[in-house]
Amino acid sequence: MKKTKLFIFLLLGAITLFNSCQQNNVIEIKGVVNGEKYEGKRIFLIPLNGPKTAETVDSVEIKDGKFSFIADTAKMYKILLDLRFRFGVQPLLVVGEPGVIKVTIDSVSHAVGTPQNDSLEQWKLQTEMHNIQLGRMRNNIANLQKMGDTIQAKYLKQRADSFHLAYKNYTRQMAKNLEGTVLGTFLKERFPLTYKRQFPDGRIVTMNADTNEEIPE
Repeated sequence: MKKTKLFIFLLLGAITLFNSCQQNNVIEIKGVVNGEKYEGKRIFLIPLNGPKTAETVDSVEIKDGKFSFIADTAKMYKILLDLRFRFGVQPLLVVGEPGVIKVTIDSVSHAVGTPQNDSLEQWKLQTEMHNIQLGRMRNNIANLQKMGDTIQAKYLKQRADSFHLAYKNYTRQMAKNLEGTVLGTFLKERFPLTYKRQFPDGRIVTMNADTNEEIPE
């Protein structure tokens, strides 16, 4: 009977602690680092925007290939190894979001476990695929221009521009779907639809960010 009461007491305590973490919007980042050479090295949690000071930057020592952070602010962060050991390791963007964020630091780093970080991982995958393909296209364009094949180079540039626009619209749509969230705001800032341009005569006009054409007022 005593053992049953003790079990119930511990269970209620665990539930209370869990509910407390949820109510307090605890942001827990649990990570692993692949590579024994990183054992004992420091890893940093840095706000993506704003000042990088002793008050805003957190760091811990990697132990048994693992590390963890507790954050109290919902915003974008970057996870970085000590400057001397960053070569060959991909910096990682994470969304500060209540819950447990599972992180892997490696040549290709990942963060999953919460809704926004799962979406960020999808966007990162699309971004990497886009960057590789667009880079190949631009190399081909440069080679065609060197060979004097301007017609084929122009055609390929149009394809590259359309490919890039499709990626921008993909990002914009994801931002719209996640409107009001930390990740939604971050994605919306990647590719705004318009921007302001000041001409030599002092005029400030609104420009279409995709065509670079003036938008009539």
